[in-house]
Amino acid sequence: MSSNSATQPEYFDVVIIGGGISGIGAAVYLTQEFPKKTVALLEGRDSVGGTWDLFRYPGIRSDSDLHTFAYEFKSWRHETAIADAPLILDYLKETVDEYGLDEIIRYRHQVTSAAWSSDDAHWLLSVDITDADGTVRHDVIKAGWVFGATGYYRYDEGFTPEFEGREDFAGDIIHPQHWPENYDYAGKKVVVIGSGATAITLIPSMLKGEGAASHVTMLQRTPTYILTMARIDGLSLLLTKLLGERRGYLATRWKNVWADWALVKTLTTFPKASRRLIRHVNKKQLPAGFDVDTHFNPPYEPWDQRLCLAPDGDFFASIRRGDASVVTDRIRRFTADGIELESGETLDADVIVTATGLNMRLFGGVDVSVDGRPVDLSTSVVYRGMMLSGVPNWVMAVGYTKSSWTLKIGLLGKSFVELLHHMDSRGYDTATAVAPEGTGVRPIIDLDAGYMLRAKHTLPRQGDEMPWQIKNVFVEDRKMFRGSVITEALTFSSRLDREFDNSSKAVEGAQR
Repeated sequence: MSSNSATQPEYFDVVIIGGGISGIGAAVYLTQEFPKKTVALLEGRDSVGGTWDLFRYPGIRSDSDLHTFAYEFKSWRHETAIADAPLILDYLKETVDEYGLDEIIRYRHQVTSAAWSSDDAHWLLSVDITDADGTVRHDVIKAGWVFGATGYYRYDEGFTPEFEGREDFAGDIIHPQHWPENYDYAGKKVVVIGSGATAITLIPSMLKGEGAASHVTMLQRTPTYILTMARIDGLSLLLTKLLGERRGYLATRWKNVWADWALVKTLTTFPKASRRLIRHVNKKQLPAGFDVDTHFNPPYEPWDQRLCLAPDGDFFASIRRGDASVVTDRIRRFTADGIELESGETLDADVIVTATGLNMRLFGGVDVSVDGRPVDLSTSVVYRGMMLSGVPNWVMAVGYTKSSWTLKIGLLGKSFVELLHHMDSRGYDTATAVAPEGTGVRPIIDLDAGYMLRAKHTLPRQGDEMPWQIKNVFVEDRKMFRGSVITEALTFSSRLDREFDNSSKAVEGAQR
């Protein structure tokens, strides 16, 4: 599909912003249900996949099992339940091919602003288009609806704190979000700063094969809870053998949904017992005499921050072998040869990896306005986890923090379909969520991870009751989605009705 630079902007019934797992899923739901509606998917980069195409650091994978992280409508066929990024990317590209989405995707289309006009009942999207030769040109697209599937972090910039002496370090400093292609770290001493999911993934991966690092040290300020899980789900393989591919996939999916819910419920309901259990499991996988309480005893309760996953215990295995080590301390400064810590200890390094987190940013930095007024996301309240109060005809896709992200996309896709059917059957062109006065006292994110805390003041809010409350576990959230998306919290209108009302008022005024 090529862009049209004619004087009159192109119009689409729905424009999806973002070609990652959320945008592709939304595109399938919409195109399958509404084959006659015009849909465009705008992707700022030159390929689909979002996170799974952007991040290239060693071992990049999902922390969620792929039976719940994959789409409900397309089975995950690979035997590996915890999959590396290339497998996930292949799955997404298969989805694009199987559902003919290439016809609606426009690559190198970066949306910079979105302006809603109530009089015209459409969004006016400003788009920067990068041609094959690198030339950037500007275009404008009209959309009846926008589906914001941009994720929640900046694609162009990771988070790195200021480190004193950074310029003195003689080796390479790399942020995982910008990993150099074919980077050679063979035989090098590596220090990974951070203890989140990226670090837990990187460390065992950098110690594999002929090009392995000589040693990798994880330098953490505070410990993280780490659980283990088998890469291959034996019960899933059995269910697939007994029930067939499709039924086996769906059975595994629901098995894992309930197992995930039970784990979250247990850890959050019984935090002290859960802390002891996780410590016990970690201790069994670490070398004898290892200081578990210094390096694997977080100062917060389970699920106050995201738990990390070590498939088949690979992270712990690297420590048992002596290939990896853990240091819990604070950084005083970088030196020419490594890092000096506040304790006085020094860590020698040829490479420093700053696995220090992400920068959050909703809607890819798009400037959103309604009738000329900029939208302040921090004052908006989220309706059913999908619409922002006071922002017409805009759906947002933010997945779960305590369940697989994609489970939410299925609920959003079906609710959006129901909403569009309702509007089409009654001739409406505008839908707006209106929050009661005083609703929305809490941010939508319920974790205390650093990158979330840094951005909480910029994020939309949630209320304490449905449909303004957000549940971050699928089993609990789906209860709200069982009911109709159409409630008294939504107001509907049509341009024709508004024009008629305005004409009537004008006539009445003239008669007076």
